[in-house]
Amino acid sequence: MPSANAIPTPELFDEDGLIRDFASWSESLGETLAQDAGIGRLTEAHWKIIRAMREHYAKLGVAPAINRICRDAGIERQQVNELFGYCLVAWRVAGLPNPGEETKAYLSSM
Repeated sequence: MPSANAIPTPELFDEDGLIRDFASWSESLGETLAQDAGIGRLTEAHWKIIRAMREHYAKLGVAPAINRICRDAGIERQQVNELFGYCLVAWRVAGLPNPGEETKAYLSSM
């Protein structure tokens, strides 16, 4: 969950640290969330994944399949873990709302 010091408005997030409102996210918030997750500064490779995830979610309103995101972003699947640790961290940094328990469990294991 984002720290209170890094995020001045913790009510933006649910109990799992996921943003409540997709439209409330900004790139600067993404940077803050990445810092809070221990990722550090976001690179262009991070942004490719984040943008692909956000575009998919904005278009379809559902959790994007990570393989699809990798294909759309032109990134190898294992690179997501190298960049974010777990897919759920990428989901959080990209500012996507809570996808539900089943999807969170799936994302946490990848």
